[in-house]
Amino acid sequence: MSGRIHSTESFGTVDGPGVRFVVFFQGCPMRCRYCHNPDTWDITGGREVTAEELMREYDSYKEFLRSGGITATGGEPMMQPEFLKELFSLAHSKGVHTCLDTSGVTYDPECPERADEILQYTDLVMLDIKHIDPVQHRKLTGHDNANILAFAEHISDRSIPLWIRHVVVPGITDDREYLFRLGEFLSRLHSLKALDVLPYHDMAKAKYRELGIEYTLPDTPPLTKEQAKDARDIIMKGLMSGLKRKKSQEGE
Repeated sequence: MSGRIHSTESFGTVDGPGVRFVVFFQGCPMRCRYCHNPDTWDITGGREVTAEELMREYDSYKEFLRSGGITATGGEPMMQPEFLKELFSLAHSKGVHTCLDTSGVTYDPECPERADEILQYTDLVMLDIKHIDPVQHRKLTGHDNANILAFAEHISDRSIPLWIRHVVVPGITDDREYLFRLGEFLSRLHSLKALDVLPYHDMAKAKYRELGIEYTLPDTPPLTKEQAKDARDIIMKGLMSGLKRKKSQEGE
């Protein structure tokens, strides 16, 4: 089976535990206003490869990847579910750790078995929650977030380790109420292992110009690391509040 990818990275250090072989899949249904990889949106772009070819490429670097594994990112890897399943299945047959970096937007709560076909070969999910509020999420990405939040809960129910990523964008996702609500939601995820709060940056502006795509946040300033830390603190307060309320309810 073949699929379409944008590129690979042989020494990824921010895409899961350890040093990783990173595969950037083509295709994404969302149009996040701050997306760093608009060149991965078109599912017909990039180049065609087979899962076996990608595993051979992994093998050529494996001596440097002993503490890591393979990460599928994008784009949205779950737009090519059969290809993703085959890649992760092959990786597992070789004892290679697999990480799925996803927005969760393709998840269908009415047909969870479709996702489970992939999750059975997935060791870690890195889920990017763009916005906790459904209306604001649609403004930011063009899609509702109901299926994404349902996917987070499904992953937790399956006890698959889960890392949450959240990009803090000035004037969009830095609202204290939204950050606190995100933390309250995260308190419901039993398999949550990490929370990465990432500061927005505008380094993709040049890429948008090259592609002839309008960058819709031209005047939004980058977020500082200190502001990102403050945002994370608010999320954690919401998480602790949610855990405290849950403990209280269980004790009643």
